[in-house]
Amino acid sequence: MTTITTLVGNPQPASRTLAVAEEVADQLAAVTGAQRDETIDLADVAKRVFDFPSAEVEALLERVARPGILVIASPTYKASYTGLLKAFLDRYGTNGLAGVTAIPVFTIGSPAHALAVEHTLRPLLVELGASVPTRGLAFPTARFDERAEVVAEWLEAQKASLV
Repeated sequence: MTTITTLVGNPQPASRTLAVAEEVADQLAAVTGAQRDETIDLADVAKRVFDFPSAEVEALLERVARPGILVIASPTYKASYTGLLKAFLDRYGTNGLAGVTAIPVFTIGSPAHALAVEHTLRPLLVELGASVPTRGLAFPTARFDERAEVVAEWLEAQKASLV
């Protein structure tokens, strides 16, 4: 059975980005029949991301890299992803995410950042060997309370690429 892993790169624990990513993962599980894995919130291990070696971080890297679906989410910082997410992903070598189907998600505060997920996170995931079959989701934080509907609309438009 396919597994959905959710990775959140917001330095704030239990963030809105985490809630949006989990909504995406829940709806993906319902559409694909995949099983959800426990969410990885990098805020919980932020200080250890820079420790070499770190058995805890290595275990998270292994979970993220196993074949399956990866929902990878970040708030938009300076029209890109967070440094925390970048530092975590920098620990992979070339093709470190081969066999992973990645779904990039950004929470955005302004429509001006709507393409940032496509121009920043997608190329990084492809460089690491992941397949990125859908458009990324640029989730407007102003619609946080409507996240189920926003995600459902996005997923409906992307479904053909996933099933």
